[in-house]
Amino acid sequence: MTLLLAADVAAIALVTCVMLALPTLGGPTLAFGVQVTADRASDPAVIAERHAYARLTVLAAAPATAISIPVTALITATDRPPAIGVTAAALGLVQLALYHRAHRRIRRAKLAGGWQSERRQGVTVDTTFRTDPVRLPWVWGLPGLAILLVTAALGWSRLGEPPATLPLWRGFGIDPARRVPATPTAVLEPVICQLAIGLVVLATIYVVLRARPDLDAAKPRGSARRYRVHLRGVAVLWLVSAACLGLGLLLSALLLWEIVPFTLFWRVIAYVPLAAPLVPWLIWEVRVGRAGHRLPALPGEEEEESGVVQRDDDRHWFLAGAVYANRADPALFVPARLGSSWTLNIGHPATWLVLATALAVTALALAGVVDLPQKESLF
Repeated sequence: MTLLLAADVAAIALVTCVMLALPTLGGPTLAFGVQVTADRASDPAVIAERHAYARLTVLAAAPATAISIPVTALITATDRPPAIGVTAAALGLVQLALYHRAHRRIRRAKLAGGWQSERRQGVTVDTTFRTDPVRLPWVWGLPGLAILLVTAALGWSRLGEPPATLPLWRGFGIDPARRVPATPTAVLEPVICQLAIGLVVLATIYVVLRARPDLDAAKPRGSARRYRVHLRGVAVLWLVSAACLGLGLLLSALLLWEIVPFTLFWRVIAYVPLAAPLVPWLIWEVRVGRAGHRLPALPGEEEEESGVVQRDDDRHWFLAGAVYANRADPALFVPARLGSSWTLNIGHPATWLVLATALAVTALALAGVVDLPQKESLF
């Protein structure tokens, strides 16, 4: 029980730290998902909401920590599977509600004070993102490719002399107490997962590199340069993350193929690559930030001033800047208002087609018409 309680409390602390950092990820001109000018970023209303949000977020963690004690005791007493993170997940929902509260209050202050009409608004377009787009940093994909080839070679060699059965493979976890027939699909499942991850990451990078750039109309030249640096760095981080996931799958495949013993050391070491990408992503957000706004200005960029501010489009953003819907915008993929992330324009017809297809497949699967691949757990 002590170990389970410590893990639950650690999850609560992690969620609280992430939520405290959330308002800083959007950049100085995005206050809780509300677009403000640089002059209004330090407005008393914004500062007050930042302080109130931080105070309430910390206060919400106290009862969650107290509740985790009886919850952990109940789980232990009933011999149910450990549910680490249940209390932390509930706390995260409460803190997200506090974030949305701050968003609404700042937006009310913005509308009441007429902040959007204080400066002339505009947009900036840089056609070089089409004529000379940021290229895929393919060199950073070589480690992931090497890991895939090594895993495929080991799997192919194991396929030559497969045992009668294999332990149940759960992605990054192995259940040695349960055995399954050693079919070619079961033997090569880690390779298939690695290949799928690589293809998804490459497709994501391709879409991101060609998405509409996030430029600042007030400083068009400097923001375009920063965004290029930011875009290339995000592509590198995606490739590094894919390599780490592939390495974790390789280590778990060694357990699956019974090349290494099923000991606590090898079970733990298979999960280490999953946490490895968190460090570079955290450093990136701290040093570069959304659209590269934390990068230092080059000579001449500090004095750059176009005379206009970025056009206000808050009416198209919902759920504290998490959802974007604009039927008049031809862009399908747009930079989100939170950190180094992107989101779909749900006002685009293609988005509705994708969502309708996913809902149709889900409905058919629930009705038993379509059999989807089953996987008990990735861990």
